[in-house]
Amino acid sequence: MTFHIPLAATLAAAFLITVSGCAVTRGQESVGAYVDDTAITTAVKSRYVENKDVDASSIRVETLNGTVMLSGFAKDRTEKTTAETLAWKVNGVKAVRNEIAIRP
Repeated sequence: MTFHIPLAATLAAAFLITVSGCAVTRGQESVGAYVDDTAITTAVKSRYVENKDVDASSIRVETLNGTVMLSGFAKDRTEKTTAETLAWKVNGVKAVRNEIAIRP
């Protein structure tokens, strides 16, 4: 009988660790959505680094449930538009909110 109490405690602890380890961040619906959003953000940033018309260090990219939010500063309207166009070309993007400000 004394064997059952430690076994039950161990199983309960393992269950609680497993359940809490799957916690979702940023209010998203699933861990898969978080992984997808991270992949989208990374892909958008990579396109900015590869493109000579966009200053990747001046534009911030965040993704939530497939919606990409762009913020930061662009040197002109062309850079702002190019950044948005590149974001739309990434697989999994459902919407783009372009809040990039143009430097005067």
